[in-house]
Amino acid sequence: MERKTGHDGLISRHLNRKISRLITRFLVPTGITPNQVTFISFFIALLSSATFTVGFNVLGGLLAQLSSIVDGVDGEIARLKGLASPFGAFYDAVLDRYADAAIILGMILWTLRFEGQPATWLFGLLALLGSLMISYSAARSEASTGMRFDHGFSSFLARDIRLFIIMLGSLVGQVYWTLVFLAVLTNAVVIYRVFFLRSELR
Repeated sequence: MERKTGHDGLISRHLNRKISRLITRFLVPTGITPNQVTFISFFIALLSSATFTVGFNVLGGLLAQLSSIVDGVDGEIARLKGLASPFGAFYDAVLDRYADAAIILGMILWTLRFEGQPATWLFGLLALLGSLMISYSAARSEASTGMRFDHGFSSFLARDIRLFIIMLGSLVGQVYWTLVFLAVLTNAVVIYRVFFLRSELR
């Protein structure tokens, strides 16, 4: 399972871990495996998407944040039980990307139904693309160059922060503007990373 603790973002360090460790303590004595927890986190994200789709934005946002919290439990259990594996890290990363896509799709459908704002599909797809590219550019940089985006603007909008923003936007009923925010800033971070990495490698 992925070793996430060293890669925790701001929300994970100060909020999610405090809750996920309580869940981990409860689950460690059971026979549950890290990969099963990974799937549970993914399933919660699917519930978030479905909840947005049928019109419950507040619950959808809360479920997105719960998925983010549970996403930290698999790695904790893997370390405590000695079950960390390359496949676990791969499986976790793949399901995270599908989870992100499902949540954003649910947000798009909620916005189309309840807000009727212009260019919803455009901003929604840009938010999805930016979210995927944030994760891909980080993984590709580390694999190709050994460099991590772990400080400054290049580290902004990691997955824990994106899902927390989604929760906040959903709680105040501003799903459309949350999509716009993610669409603009995620892609801005990726573009910045390209120039930042080029500069660092020269």
